[in-house]
Amino acid sequence: MSRPATLHRTPHRPHAWLAWLAASQLAGAGLWGVAGWRWGLPALLLSHAAFIVPVFLPRATLYAPALSRLPGDERQVWLTIDDGPSDDTPAILDALDRHGMQATFFLVGQRAQARPELVREILRRGHGVANHTWSHPQAWFWALGPRAMAAQVERAQAVLGELAGQPPRWFRAVAGHTNPFLAAPLRRLGLARAAWSVRGYDAVDGDVVRVLQRLQRGLGPGAIVLLHEGAPHGRSVEIVEAALCLLREQGYASVIPE
Repeated sequence: MSRPATLHRTPHRPHAWLAWLAASQLAGAGLWGVAGWRWGLPALLLSHAAFIVPVFLPRATLYAPALSRLPGDERQVWLTIDDGPSDDTPAILDALDRHGMQATFFLVGQRAQARPELVREILRRGHGVANHTWSHPQAWFWALGPRAMAAQVERAQAVLGELAGQPPRWFRAVAGHTNPFLAAPLRRLGLARAAWSVRGYDAVDGDVVRVLQRLQRGLGPGAIVLLHEGAPHGRSVEIVEAALCLLREQGYASVIPE
């Protein structure tokens, strides 16, 4: 079942945060001038925090809109799988086939370029392909400047568009982080940012039971489920299989909002 195009929200004003930043600094400085540093300094520190903290919050929308849940009360979820393609991709595709589920694979451009046959197989089996940056710079994605940020988004988009025959429409930031320079390339490329509402931390935790417990706590109609492939612990296929069983047992179908 398709979802309405209104879910796909590209940034319209990439630099709107500048106006809020200027206003907050002026307000803090004004308070300092009127009430002294005892009030003005905390106000300025809080105003800075208001622009720093959202960088690390996956569902924050200060710097770019993000879809973190599908509307409606039907027992449907958007199943998303990050960080591929990898050696796990074929087995995960087989698991999706067995359970009759569809997913969107948020692919790393560099990895997709090295394994184009897996990208084509994902599409051949009826799944979606989306942009998850060029090289997945996990430790410093949040700190990228405008040129480096644009390169991460644009290089992945070019490779994935060529392999898929059409450019992806969705983007997921590394670790869900954003900064002031992400919105501009998303707008240029017509990309909408996808966050999530349910995760099991399966990229770092290979314990299937713990991952499923986290997933189950967050499941609900319209949930966007975040899973991974190719995790260092080597149990990604097992975890995805278990997650698919959980979804079926609880009566959930999968949907791709394209």
